Amino acid sequence: MSTPIAFTDNVRDLSNSGGYQFEFRCERCGNGYRSAYQTDVVAKGSSLIKAAGRLFGGKVADLSYAAGSWAADRQTNSQAKDKALDAAVGEVRDAFRQCHGCGDWMCHEVCWNDAVGQCVRCSPKQAEELAQLQAEARRYQLRDQLRTTDLVGGTDLATPAVTQCPSCAAKVGGGKFCPECGERLAPSTACRECGAASTPGARFCAECGSPHV
Repeated sequence: MSTPIAFTDNVRDLSNSGGYQFEFRCERCGNGYRSAYQTDVVAKGSSLIKAAGRLFGGKVADLSYAAGSWAADRQTNSQAKDKALDAAVGEVRDAFRQCHGCGDWMCHEVCWNDAVGQCVRCSPKQAEELAQLQAEARRYQLRDQLRTTDLVGGTDLATPAVTQCPSCAAKVGGGKFCPECGERLAPSTACRECGAASTPGARFCAECGSPHV
């Protein structure tokens, strides 16, 4: 009776026609470990038989066909592959732990809490958890303090912002005068009827409706 093979939840088969190799990955961080490549001696012999069949034909060609059929079967399920997988599991077993909390396989180096005997997802390490919570608290506190911090002190918020000089059409990034021609960016004019200030380009007074001539 064959023995069941453990550790098959997070394994990827990288085997090819020449041998066997498997990749195991942590189910939290994704760190991976590959087993050493195991050359299949029988498969190597099969390749030699197929090569001979192409050269000599006849009975050798029949043997070549049989070898090709065996190789196709070997790549799916076989005792040889089971044996290779069992050996690969033995190679990487010490690099992984199975958590009794969530049942996932975790890498011992990064995602395992030795003090508790569980993965760090189920039982986070105290120092790492505290550092993460402190970082979150700093972000919240910075956001709250920023809301009450005056970042526009001294800026004239009442005057309409001008991005283009009305005199030379140069692009400007703020200020009161154009850096290209020196003209005032937002000169004000007074209405001849009521004396109210008016913005450049306005055809009528915004206070009394008199036309600007």
